[in-house]
Amino acid sequence: QVQLVESGGGLVQPGGSLRLSCAASGRIFTIGVMGWYRQAPGTDRELVARITSTGSTNYADSVKGRFTISRDNAKKTVFLQMNSLEPEDTAVYYCNAKDIMIPNQRYLEVWGQGTLVTVSS
Repeated sequence: QVQLVESGGGLVQPGGSLRLSCAASGRIFTIGVMGWYRQAPGTDRELVARITSTGSTNYADSVKGRFTISRDNAKKTVFLQMNSLEPEDTAVYYCNAKDIMIPNQRYLEVWGQGTLVTVSS
């Protein structure tokens, strides 16, 4: 069984920073793309940033220049450094991992439980 556990959410003032972490647990051989999505109340879940196993990254236009995604393949962990946070960044942030290989099984996609980020003064 594979699980993704997020941490690092919380309340921050506009202009502040937060760092989210997501660790994959289980007997994992490899993970393909890892990413962060977010969902604000009344909206659809949207991609924030993603990173391949070789380090290629993609960002939503709304976070380019402010957020940085990175990963530690050895620790099966992905991070999201969020700087210059704005009230519009308030949402539940979800970790996502695709193409996870474990002994005798392949998971196409796994989601974390989500962590709330609130940007408010």
